[in-house]
Amino acid sequence: MKEKRRRKVILEDGREFYGYAFGSHQDRVCEIVFNTSMTGYQEILSDLSYTDQAVVMTYPLIGNYGMAAGDYESDTPSIGAMIVREYNEEPSNFRSLQTLGEVMEKNGIPGITGVDTRALTRSIRDYGTRKALLTDASTPTALGLEILKNTVLASDAVSRVSCRQRWESFPVPVPVEGRHGDIAAAITKKNLHVAAIDCGMKRNIVRSLNGLGCHVTIVPWNTGADEIRSLRPDGILISNGPGDPTDVPETIAAVRALLGSCPVFGICLGHQILSLAYGARTYKLKFGHRGGNHPVKNLETGKIEITSQNHSYAIEQDSLPSTPLKATHINLLDQTIEGVECAADRAFGVQYHPESAPGPQDSAYLFGKFLRAMQV
Repeated sequence: MKEKRRRKVILEDGREFYGYAFGSHQDRVCEIVFNTSMTGYQEILSDLSYTDQAVVMTYPLIGNYGMAAGDYESDTPSIGAMIVREYNEEPSNFRSLQTLGEVMEKNGIPGITGVDTRALTRSIRDYGTRKALLTDASTPTALGLEILKNTVLASDAVSRVSCRQRWESFPVPVPVEGRHGDIAAAITKKNLHVAAIDCGMKRNIVRSLNGLGCHVTIVPWNTGADEIRSLRPDGILISNGPGDPTDVPETIAAVRALLGSCPVFGICLGHQILSLAYGARTYKLKFGHRGGNHPVKNLETGKIEITSQNHSYAIEQDSLPSTPLKATHINLLDQTIEGVECAADRAFGVQYHPESAPGPQDSAYLFGKFLRAMQV
C-alpha cells in the first residue's frame, strides 16, 4: 500500500490542521472557505467561481461516487484546493471514469484528507475567510506564516477563467415531461437568442437555456456593449464567476450601457454586476454562502426556495433606494439581499443558482421568467 504523505493547513492566526495528501502535492496559498453541500463535489471542484479558493467540505465522506464525464461544470477546474475529512479513493458508481484524486492531480489541485473539518469550519465561521497555506507537514510554522504574510491574493480571476473568444451553443430537444419541460412548453416565441457574458460560467446555465429552446452566444467577460448589441440578442445573461465584482469594471460598464435595450438576467456574480451597473454597492460577507440548502424568501410570492449558493459578496441594502432596483428575495439565515429587479428595464438578478448543479431545483422558474420577458 502506498505510504500516505503528511500535509497540513496553516491559517493566518498560526493555527494548524494536519492530514494526508491526495491529488496534487504542491504547496499553495488560497482563500479558505467552506461548503455545506452533502453531494456534488465534482460540480464544486469544476465550478470556476471557486478559482483560487481552498474549499473545506463539511460533509465527511468525499470521493465515494467518483467522477462522471457529464457532470463537469467547466473543462479545466481552477479551484485552489479541496480539504476533506475522509477521501474515498475506491468509488462505487457505474458512471465513474476517474477518481477525484486523479482529476485533481491532473489539474494540479492539491487536496488534504483526514482533517478535523468541523473544527476548521468553526474557525472560518467565527473568524471569517482568510488566507491559508497548504504545505508539507514538516514546513515550520514561522516560515508558513511568513509566506502567508507576503502573498497577495490575485484579483484577476474572471479574466483568467472567462472564454477567450465568442462561441455558440444551440437548442436541444427536451421532453415536455423533463426538467424545465413545463416552461419550454409554455414558450410561444421560438428560437430566442441569448447573449451570455462569461465571467466563469457554469455549463449548466448554458444547458438550461438550450433545453428551453434558446440559441446562446457566449462572449468573453470584457466584450463591449456595441459588440453585444451587434449580436441582436433577445436577452442578455450575466454569468456567475469568481472574486470581487468591483474587479471587473469593463463588464459593469458594458451592462450599464445595455440596460433597457433588452431583458437582462444576472446570476450570482452577474447579479452583483447588474446591481453595480445600476449604482448599488456591494460588500464582502464574513464567510460567504456556499452550499445547497440555503432558504430564500421570494418577497413577491411569499414562497420559500431552498437554493444552491456560492458567493463571498452581497448587495448593500441601504444602497438600493437611490437606484431603480427593488429587492425581490432575501436570505432567511442572515437577511441579506438575494434578488433584485428593475421592472421598467426588464432586468433582474439573483444571488443564488437557479441552474443548480449541484443543488435543489426550486428556482428553475427564473429561467421561465427570463424567457417570458424576452417574448415581449
